[in-house]
Parts: sequence; C-alpha cells; structure tokens
Amino acid sequence: MSLTGTNGADNSNIAGLDAGTSQYGRGLWNLQELSTDEAIWSWENDPGLRELNRNTWTSENVVLRGMFGRTMTSVAFANEYLRQTSPEVLETRGVENQLKEQIETYRAEARFLRALAYYHMMELFGKAPYLTENDPVGAYQAPMYGRTELFNYIESELLEVVPAMEDPLQNEYARADKAAAWMVLAKIYLNSEVYTGEERYSDCLKYCNNIIESPYTLAPNYLTLFMADNDRSEARNEIIFPFISDGITTQNYGPTTVVINGQVGSIESNASDFGVNPGWNGAIRVSQEFSETMLNGSYNNDTRNTLITEERSINIPSISQRNTGYIIAKWSNLTSTGEAGSALEIVDTDFPLFRLGDVYLMYAEAHLRGGGGNLQNAVAYVNELRARADNPLRISPSELTLDFLIEERMVELYWEGHRRQDLIRFSQYSGGTYNWSWKGNAPKGIAIGDYRKLYPIPSASLAANPNLTQNPGY
Repeated sequence: MSLTGTNGADNSNIAGLDAGTSQYGRGLWNLQELSTDEAIWSWENDPGLRELNRNTWTSENVVLRGMFGRTMTSVAFANEYLRQTSPEVLETRGVENQLKEQIETYRAEARFLRALAYYHMMELFGKAPYLTENDPVGAYQAPMYGRTELFNYIESELLEVVPAMEDPLQNEYARADKAAAWMVLAKIYLNSEVYTGEERYSDCLKYCNNIIESPYTLAPNYLTLFMADNDRSEARNEIIFPFISDGITTQNYGPTTVVINGQVGSIESNASDFGVNPGWNGAIRVSQEFSETMLNGSYNNDTRNTLITEERSINIPSISQRNTGYIIAKWSNLTSTGEAGSALEIVDTDFPLFRLGDVYLMYAEAHLRGGGGNLQNAVAYVNELRARADNPLRISPSELTLDFLIEERMVELYWEGHRRQDLIRFSQYSGGTYNWSWKGNAPKGIAIGDYRKLYPIPSASLAANPNLTQNPGY
C-alpha cells in the first residue's frame, strides 16, 4: 500500500508511470480531494492535475491510469501471495503446523487488502477486471465486474475473512484487524444506494457499533492524528488502518509527503513549522467555499480549523497565483513533542485511511437516514468530536440534520480522502446544487454532468482488456 517499487521512493514497479503518480494513497487522495472543494493544486503543469482541479478529466489522464494500475497491482500481489500459501503448496514445502496457523491469518489479511482494492475500484471507476488466485499469473483479459457484482464480492469476501483476522487493536500496527474489515463493510453499506440503488443503513450502523464497542478510542488531541509519531503517540488507538510513511525505511511520495510539503505557503515560507525543507511552497490551497465554512461562526474556535489567512485573499481568481487563497496547517512532520521527523522531505507521518472519528459521524448519518440506532448516541458522538476539538458549541438533537453532517464531516475529515465520496452521497457533487471555485473549469464554479460521479476507465486499460467497457459520458 505504501511502496512503489523495490529500489526506493523514486522507483515504480508499474512501467511507464512516475513513482509518485503510481503510489496508492497519493492516487486515492488526488482523485478524492483535488476534484472537490477541499484542495486546489497550484502546479497545473504536473501531468493530470489541472484536469482534476477543473473537473475536465478524460480517459487519457495519467493520474487515473496510475490509480487504476496501482489498485489492480495490489490485487495481483494479494493473488500471488494466496497462490504461494495455499494449503497444498505449504504441504509440499514442509511448512510446520504452527507457521501454517499464522499463515491463515496472513491469508485473511491478504484477502482483506484485495477486497479493499476492489472497494476503491468500485468507488472510483464503478467496474474492474475480476481476478483471483485461481486465475493464471499474467491473465489480462479478465471478466469485467460492475458495481453490484463488486459490491456483492467485497461484502461476501469480508464477511468470510473476518473470523480469521486478529481482534481489534491486537495486531501489529498497520496490519489489518477485524475493525478494518468492519470499516470497509460500514463504508460500502453507507454508500450502498450510490453503488447498487439499495439502501443498507442499518447494516452500516451495525458495523459502526462493532467498531465503537471495540478497544479503539478517540485521540485526546485532534492534531496528534496527523503528526510524525502518530504510529506511537496517543493517536495510535484511533487509527484503524493507515498507509505507512517513513523518511528512512518506508520511503514513498505518498499522500502525507504530498500534503505536508504541499501545505507550505508561498508567502509564509513556513516549512520549518511542519518539519520539512522548503521547496514545495504554495502547492496546495483550499477553495473559497471551504474557507467560508470554516469561518461561518461554528468553527471559529475549533482545533480542526487550521486556516492560515493573513496577507491572503479568500478567493483564487487564477490558480497560478499562489499568493491567493487560504492555506491550512493540519498535517505535520513534527512529533507530538515537537521533534522533526527522520527526514525533511519524505515524512514519517502515516496516513489514517480509516479512523474512529469517521465512525462516529457515520453512525450519526446512518441513524438519520433510517438505519436505526439511538438519536441521543448520535448527538453524543458528534459532541464528543467537538469537545475533543475544544469547540465550545454543542448541538442539540434537533440540530442533527444531514445538512449539518455534510459540513461537520468536512471539518473533521478534510484532506483525508473522503470528500468526493461524501459530496456524491449527499447529492452535492454533480449538477449545480453546490458549486465551488473552479468546479467545471469556471472561477466561481458551474454545474458538471452526472457522468463525472464516475471516473473513466483509462484508455490504456481498455486497450489491454477487451472485456472492459468505458463508462457513459467519456
């Protein structure tokens, strides 16, 4: 999930792709964030990113090709591990029974990783070539699974492997446990209406409850979740499944290296505040609409509001003008005790793909959408997040609405790779119900077509597998 090759961060084992472009977490972050109101990438000469900023991508976009290829490479790695650890193969190799038992847990985790990859294919592209360990190595012309087929596969696969996985918080850090599988189940059920047309909110709430009742706990300090020692500090018990980054041993140009270097301001030159070297100044900013939400009175006194506004205009009249638009200070390559990470470009900060704070908000949403549960609990979970962020404002049961939750999710989870999915689920992504700066390639934002709720299948992938078909609109 983190490394792109066997020879360092600059190496990619996917031919023809830049290592950064083909890094799993970075591709996911680019597609879920740059296409929304949460992030604008300044260096639009970087291949593929201008089209994401402006919602004008095509099937030739290299970032899409990178994510499609990396995700299916993850499937291929899982399949090969499963081939090489089948009971028959282990028997021929004389593997001892004690190790065989351990390998059963590893096999369950490999199947989880494969299901996770197919979840991201279902989310981003709506279809995927379907390959398992039973297919021959190098099989390229695999049958195509659509969203409903992928949904059913992911659900059944996770339900099957959960019993063989370690209990919550009992595995090595960054290896998946039962809670990671419950999280993917909760995610597919929360978005089931988008994926299959059938609501599954009660199932979402069930698995949110499983996680909430597990040993995972909220980190007392919100910002420690995004620091260089989030694998060792109090944040550890909130992070359910991370993508690893380390300046020495797990080097990658993944999402945390990008966002920490990218949030350094062109005016502020504040790289030392985040424990990195200068050099990326002004790469990422936030939209006017994002900033207006943070400053609407509900979050003025809130740890989650990390806007830097001095000497800056709130709007971005031209994306190339890096001194315009507000920036943020959420992520850091400093530890919770103020020490710099082990390196000053590739960071030590792990990316919390799934964490408990999200589960609290998912519970509240599933309840509002008819999934059952308890209103008082839903309100309490939201208020617990606000209390953790030192926000003096608490909500009452009557204030817990879907309009409130889409805003609260942005404030709690921005730049964590959820925004596009959330906007689609809340019917605010396509069309003109909600426009943000540069949406549809217009400075003030315009409506975009519903077909952009799915990304196109990369043209190179279509050429390689005649069983794949292009998504409508492309």
